Formats: sequence, structure tokens, C-alpha cells
Amino acid sequence: MSRIYFVLAIIIGLITLEFLVFNLFLFEKELENEAFFENLKNQILSSFILNKIQEKNSEITIFVVGDIMLDRGVEYKIGEEGKGDYSFPFLKIAEELRRADFVFGNLEGPISDKGQKVGSIYSFRADPKAVEGLKYAGFDILSVANNHIFDYGREAMEDTFKRLKEAGIEYVGGGFDEKEAYSPLIKEINGTKIGFLAYTNLGPEAWEATEGKSGIAWIDEKNLEKIKKGIEAAKQKSDVLIVSLHSGEEYAANPTSFQTSFARFAIDTGADLVVGHHPHVVQKIERYKDGWIAYSLGNFVFDQNFSANTMEGSNLKITIKNKKIESIFPQKIKISDSFQPILSKIIN
Repeated sequence: MSRIYFVLAIIIGLITLEFLVFNLFLFEKELENEAFFENLKNQILSSFILNKIQEKNSEITIFVVGDIMLDRGVEYKIGEEGKGDYSFPFLKIAEELRRADFVFGNLEGPISDKGQKVGSIYSFRADPKAVEGLKYAGFDILSVANNHIFDYGREAMEDTFKRLKEAGIEYVGGGFDEKEAYSPLIKEINGTKIGFLAYTNLGPEAWEATEGKSGIAWIDEKNLEKIKKGIEAAKQKSDVLIVSLHSGEEYAANPTSFQTSFARFAIDTGADLVVGHHPHVVQKIERYKDGWIAYSLGNFVFDQNFSANTMEGSNLKITIKNKKIESIFPQKIKISDSFQPILSKIIN
């Protein structure tokens, strides 16, 4: 009888052991599954975060601002309050500008110590140290296609081109010959090619760059076919094309017929965005077909403190994604009594 109990005890012990082993196996599998799913969860989370980072990194931000004049009253404030430091005009906005991948504006007048005044009584020529301020502010590209770049003659204009290049700042809308003046400046970031062109119809036509002679990119009714071919060629090399137009009537709230017709012509020809300079006041932004037109961005650094409108401007924030303009946001600029632009708010 005792032998039977002994055998039963062994059988029960073996069954219990097998049960324990089996459950241990299941427990191990469960742990493996938990590890598997935890690993899978981490991979999905990491992939999501990486995609978001890549998506953010694929966005390109460009700031386009209005007229920049660093002579006259601005120069006086730099000396009086800024102790001669040409970063002074940009102290209150440089940090914001540096957030962008590119910063573009219109340089109103030469930066040079050369040449003789050939312009009107409203002629500008900034101290060569002004380049340091532009570099400090983060400017990458400047339009020189305007009615003040020739204020001190060809010598000062050419000297300006050289000084900008030496400082690592590109220019567009002017050059040492016709080819350079009318050629697009193309910058590539995150695989997206962004082209810039600049034109003006203000000032003497004799300032136009020609073969073998320096000058600016001039536009009028006679050379529209040439401009058309230039925009089309630039678009073929660019994913996004931005065209600057220096034109219009000073202090006018609305664009002229030429501003409107040329801007729409540029969009029809291939431009994605047209930005305007010269009126010294902010004008409307228009959605035209698949493009955008900001007729005038007003002043950015200027000493025109005779009216509230001339002491304001617009910093146009452009977001590019998937090789297209995704959005544009005009941010209001207030110019202080010291002629320093200050970011105010987004314009509704």
C-alpha cells in the first residue's frame, strides 16, 4: 500500500513540475512578447519623432523686408546713440531675423567712400562700416535695383558690389555687366532651390547694365520680352522664384497700374512671389492665381519720421515646404525714434 502512495506521489510531483515548467515557459514568452511590443512601441515613437523633426527641418523660412537706408538721420543716430556701431539700427530685430534661413531686403543707396554725388538733393551714401551692421543683422541677399544705387556714380556702385561680396552678402538686380545684373541668384537649402531676381523702372535709363558696362536691371515697355525670358529661365532653375520690383509712387497707399501689371505679368511668367519696394509705405498683399504679390513692404530702416505710415513697415515671413510656398505672414514693423525697426505684431 505504501508503494502505491509512493508511486502516486511521484506522478503528482511530475505533473506539478511539468505544470510549473509549462507556466514558466509561458511566463518567459509573455516577457518576450512584452519586450517585443515595448521595442515595437519605441520604434514607432522614434519614427514619429524623427518624421516630425525631418518635417520641421524640411521647412524653409525667408524674411523679406523693405527699404534700408543707412545714411543721413540714420547715420546721425548711429554716431550719437550707437557710438559709431553700425549694428545699432538692427539691435532690436537682429535676433528675430537670424531665425530665418534667408533674409532679403532692398539696399537704398551705395555703401562706399568713393565717387561724387550725381543724384538729387536726396542722395544717399552709407559709410563702408554699414556692411558690418547688415552682416550682424543676418542679411543674406540685397536688391540693388533701385533709384539710389547710382547716387554717387558708377564708382561708388561698383565699390558697393565688392564690399558686399567681401562681407559674404549677395546682391541681385545689379552687376558689373548686363549678364550679372539680369541673372538670377539661386540659393539651395534642404534640397529646395530658391531663385531671386530684382528690377526697377526708376531713375535714368542710362543706369541700365549693358554688355561690358556695370549698372542695374532696368525694366520698361521696350524690354518686356527680355524680362519674360529671364523670368522663365530663372524658374527652370528654381523650385521657388521670388522677384523684387522697385517701382510705384512714393507715399501712395495703393499700387500704380505699372506695379500691378508687372507683378501679375511676373507671376504669369513663372514667379511665385513678387515683392515691392520704393513707396516707403506698406501696400496691400494680393493672391494672384498660384502666386503672391506684396506690392510694397514700406520702410525697414529709414529716417522719414514726418509721418506715421513712413515709420512702419512689413517683415514678410515666407514658409516654403515641399518645394512650394506654403504660407506668407506679414509681420508689422514699427520704426523707433532712433530709426530702429521693432517687430510689432502680425498684421491681420
